[in-house]
Amino acid sequence: MFAVLADSHRREILDVLRSGERPVNDLVELLNLTQPTVSKHLKVLRDVGLVEVRRDAQRRWYRLQPEPLAEVDAWLAPYRRMWMTSFTALDRHLEEMGE
Repeated sequence: MFAVLADSHRREILDVLRSGERPVNDLVELLNLTQPTVSKHLKVLRDVGLVEVRRDAQRRWYRLQPEPLAEVDAWLAPYRRMWMTSFTALDRHLEEMGE
């Protein structure tokens, strides 16, 4: 999952799809990428379950499937707690310095 999300174009596609399903042509225009490039990235995202496709005659509509991101979020949770603890300590330190 991290390898898939490491690509900035794939993250951009996911960001666009957060607002709702889109046909490939919309993604091509919005992201200023070629159709084959967008299709390649959509296939990778589809293979890991981050997007689903719906066919409507000749058009293919893609939509975000956020459920697989729950695994990433669960893995990040302990790190998020660690960062929050560090930020809280930094806030306390800065307040003490300002006194």
